[in-house]
Amino acid sequence: MDADLQRVSRVDELDEGVPFGVELKNGEQICLVKVDREIFAISNICSHAEFPLSDGEMVDDYVIECGLHGAQFDIRDGGVIELPATEPLCCYEVRVEDGEVWVRSNTV
Repeated sequence: MDADLQRVSRVDELDEGVPFGVELKNGEQICLVKVDREIFAISNICSHAEFPLSDGEMVDDYVIECGLHGAQFDIRDGGVIELPATEPLCCYEVRVEDGEVWVRSNTV
């Protein structure tokens, strides 16, 4: 396995369409979401009010909503769907191997 990847979860720990927060060794906060057996990883910190997106909910297959002010983001590319957020989220590379979920840090 690539040395820049970090194991963050097992696939069976993730429920379909339910945001799941994890932390990388360097402190980066990541939100994992499993949709149709694919796993996406975005920043877990809302770009509007620094609220954990893992405390929000999925409002569509690929749209997560912040539980604080209702900002919405596309989990596929981090793009803003709904205000009040105006800045996109960071996305992370995800690999799944032998039932384990691995994420590459963006600050390596």
